[in-house]
Amino acid sequence: MTATEVSFAGNDGVVLHGTILAPAGSQPKPGIVMLEGAGNRGRQYLMPEAEAYARQGIVTLVYDKRRVGYSLLHRDYSVLADDALAGVRLLRARSDVDPDRLGLWALSEGAFVAPIAANRSTDIRYLITVGAVGTTTAVQTAWAYGTYLEHAGVSGSLPRTLQTTAVRAAIGAGIFPEADFDPMPHWQQVRQPVLAQWGQLDRDSLPAFSSRRLRSALESGGNACHAIRIVAGVNHNLHLTADDGFDRLPTLPNDYSGYEAAWINDPCRTAAGPGVTLAAEPAPPTIPRPGWSDSRWAWLAMLAILFAAYAAYAIIPATIPIPRPAAWAAILAPVTVAGSLVYLVFLLATAAKVTGPLVLGRPLPWLVLQLLAVATTAATIAVVATWRHARKLAAANRIRLGLLTFGAVLTTLWTLQWNLLVP
Repeated sequence: MTATEVSFAGNDGVVLHGTILAPAGSQPKPGIVMLEGAGNRGRQYLMPEAEAYARQGIVTLVYDKRRVGYSLLHRDYSVLADDALAGVRLLRARSDVDPDRLGLWALSEGAFVAPIAANRSTDIRYLITVGAVGTTTAVQTAWAYGTYLEHAGVSGSLPRTLQTTAVRAAIGAGIFPEADFDPMPHWQQVRQPVLAQWGQLDRDSLPAFSSRRLRSALESGGNACHAIRIVAGVNHNLHLTADDGFDRLPTLPNDYSGYEAAWINDPCRTAAGPGVTLAAEPAPPTIPRPGWSDSRWAWLAMLAILFAAYAAYAIIPATIPIPRPAAWAAILAPVTVAGSLVYLVFLLATAAKVTGPLVLGRPLPWLVLQLLAVATTAATIAVVATWRHARKLAAANRIRLGLLTFGAVLTTLWTLQWNLLVP
């Protein structure tokens, strides 16, 4: 096997860097371009898979996903599909690649990209997917949040908050790229042979739901040359697992890529192998559509107003001693809002896989935030009661107390929206 470093131009001329692993011999062989899942870990992340395919006699291209135009907050699957096609053209130009056995291998998010690319070029002769998702990216993400939180032992209001309220807010604020992308219309148009695979212990891609929906899409589009394969005892990546599919060990099964290599050589006749039963899984969650109040500007305006009220309260001088409930509200409310925002963004960024230590089924940070919310609400009630008698105070004190009351009430609405007052 030889490894050759290559560079090629993707969409808009962005230069992509990769490695071609080629088995010995000059005779034409199957070729495959590997598409990474979500994130940009670099080609080394898929190198074990690429080497396994190369050992099966397949010329394999694995490349670094673009960084220009792809980030946590921005991505475009159409652009990534054009990048994949550039990789296909690179392999097709090699004398040791059989153009009739040249295709794509796509992991997870890469399986959103693969059918788009396949529908744009007949140079792609087959598709192999691992952990393809059969619903929108937002629904899949919310579903995975639920499985990982349940596995961690989290109960109470946090799972529902993260799966619905937080995901809806992220979509409305424009920080969840391609949230509404549904791959099924693209799969309905695919005419090339398809091998769709899921790990029996896949905890990320709704394997039971996704496998049924992808099969239905291919059949409704008239694609009779497809195989749905469930691989026993492996996780989302088809890797071995020591934690029931919730880990990401780098270890491949000993027989990895053997079935796939046989399928590539005879895709419409290779049997899918013995059936493996998938365990029952939770239904896909329903995510309410974002309203105007979920927009980025609405969030920024609300936070600006909220903290401006507390800042003004702190700045305006008092002519009488500060009532103790007001002092507590002025401290607790901003901490509750800022703390909940930071923790929820952290959970979104880590895909709910890092929650912190649990106390009574709640992550400790969430439990602290809930206690802060209760204390803030109690202080708010006391402040509102004090404000009712504000006419007896001097003008500066009335304004100061009124701003604090306004901010405290807004904070209470915040805690209700984010289920901080729900057990």
